Amino acid sequence: MKKNILNLFTTLLLLSTSLSSCGTQKEALAISDKEKEIFASQSEEPVEISDEKTEYEIIIIEPGFNIWLQSVARPEGYYSKSFLENRNQILVLNWNQRVLQPNRFNPNLYELQINYDPRIDYGYEVNYKLYNYFVFFQRRYNQRLGPFLPRI
Repeated sequence: MKKNILNLFTTLLLLSTSLSSCGTQKEALAISDKEKEIFASQSEEPVEISDEKTEYEIIIIEPGFNIWLQSVARPEGYYSKSFLENRNQILVLNWNQRVLQPNRFNPNLYELQINYDPRIDYGYEVNYKLYNYFVFFQRRYNQRLGPFLPRI
């Protein structure tokens, strides 16, 4: 009997620890008032992501993204190029899987696949803006595209 009570106590302790750590993760996703204002804006300014050396280009037309990129996102140079490439590889893979499952994921959010080949050097700017778009998208639409939290 004592052994069963001890096992139950241990299980409850582990469960409460798990639940409290889940609460910590939610705090990391807190959206600031500034971000809420940007997410509510309807101003559309296309963001062109390109690298003259590699001649690759992405155009993002998403209300609020340009303002968010300039005022909320970490500045260029904050992340290393390898960090951005590694994250983008994971995020693009998850994005493309969702595009292919319109019955499971909102097809209005996941419209087109992204052709991102990790063997190609897209340059820092392309990787920086693509990564930040994913962070913006996840925070704005409360999505999770990878195993890590989309935080700033």
